[in-house]
Amino acid sequence: MKRRLFCSLLCSVALFASGWATAENSTTADGYTVHHNAFSADTLTPEIAKTYGFQRSPFRGLLNISVIKEEAGTTGTSVPAQVEARILNLTGQTSALAMREIREGEAIYYLGEFPVQNAQTIDFLMEVTPQGRDEALILRMDQQFFTR
Repeated sequence: MKRRLFCSLLCSVALFASGWATAENSTTADGYTVHHNAFSADTLTPEIAKTYGFQRSPFRGLLNISVIKEEAGTTGTSVPAQVEARILNLTGQTSALAMREIREGEAIYYLGEFPVQNAQTIDFLMEVTPQGRDEALILRMDQQFFTR
């Protein structure tokens, strides 16, 4: 039940949250699609935050990455990957995000938590190597966060 709630939450956040809270992007290459989005951690329910050990706060953000192997006639299959992510601030400083793998049934997510300040824009630099692929996909996304 908790797994379904978390999966539903992530899908809801990715699809329905307002632009200031969420950015959704995907990159497709060599039969894989990498979905990546960032959102404010205060959108998590208290139960989900407690279950997965995330700090629920408007001053915290979460980077979510999932990798889907394309399969004809289906929506694809979630596959494990080597995931590394860094954040780059406006002054050019970078710091690594500790990415955690979460498995819920057949779904696999990689989540990293980071601090945010009001009106802060964060550049995310991601290196994702899906299982079954030799070379990493290099991804970049920026997101502005607003605290309440």
